[in-house]
Amino acid sequence: MGTAISVIVLGYGVEPHLTACLSALDRELREEDELILVDNGIEEGTVDRPELPDGVIRIGEGVNLGFAGGCNLAAQKATRDVLVFVNSDAIVRPGSLAPLVAALEVDGVGIAGGCLRLADQPHLVNAAGNPLQFTGVTWAGGCGEPAEDHAQPGPIPVATGGFFAVRRPVWDALGGFDPAYFAYHEDTDLSLRCWMSGLAVEYVPTATADHYYEFSRNPRKMYLVERNRLLTVLTDYPAVILRTVLPALLVVEPALLVMALLQGWAPQKLRAWWWLVRNVPLLRARRAKVQQGLRVSDEVIAGLMSARIDPPMIEPPPGMSFVNAALSVYWAIARSAIRQWGTVRSTA
Repeated sequence: MGTAISVIVLGYGVEPHLTACLSALDRELREEDELILVDNGIEEGTVDRPELPDGVIRIGEGVNLGFAGGCNLAAQKATRDVLVFVNSDAIVRPGSLAPLVAALEVDGVGIAGGCLRLADQPHLVNAAGNPLQFTGVTWAGGCGEPAEDHAQPGPIPVATGGFFAVRRPVWDALGGFDPAYFAYHEDTDLSLRCWMSGLAVEYVPTATADHYYEFSRNPRKMYLVERNRLLTVLTDYPAVILRTVLPALLVVEPALLVMALLQGWAPQKLRAWWWLVRNVPLLRARRAKVQQGLRVSDEVIAGLMSARIDPPMIEPPPGMSFVNAALSVYWAIARSAIRQWGTVRSTA
């Protein structure tokens, strides 16, 4: 691992695993590397300065900038050639940084994502790259599945924000995370824009971290997840893909509202819609900016997307098998239209 790296960890609230996270990283770093901790509002007493490894650079004023804003702040302060982002509740295994960084040396790779394992069941995957369903739904790919089933490297639609690396020039060219996302889906947006620029997102199974994962569906999270999902669809998707997806969204969105009513987060779903309505100028401006960076064919982007919605960490609602069958038929027809009407672009 000859390239100097900056490892970035963001801390917020109660952080029971942060010291272990930083210590594991510190043992992996060389003298020329740096380890940056962003204080995004770490609860007092969770991590004291004397408990931090000697080389940790602590930045931030304790103000919650969101995951996107906090990571952007650290990236601005970082001085090395590669940025590596690690969740504060992920313990990187020995020897895992080198293959992640090495993957970026392959021509045409822009982002490299590692394999997160479930800390309490380390033989099982937490996320081995995330799928992207064509309505923008994404989840921890392979969650709960045996790690041996995800032992092969290869391209993935989305690198999980919990453990990934990116070359500094690529990060700068993409503009980092969009702070408008605040939290959730910022990794989806960054990965999608990387693909749109003509660079691949690669999964590196030998880069492994044990993650103290806890799936939650609190109201604040669901507002951000739904808002940011639609923000990605409306501004990142190329025109032909967006036009083919919109009819499906007109069906899926009311269905999601019904599910939100049943599960108790309907106000947050409605709030997400209202944010989009109030920010139409922002959406237009962002869409214009993102589409300027599109260098690949519409078929390449459509090829990243799947039809089914089947996150393994939640119990599917009644009738989901019928919904997935309908989505599969719809997406097959849509892919045919995209192949026929989509734009072919050159990355040169």
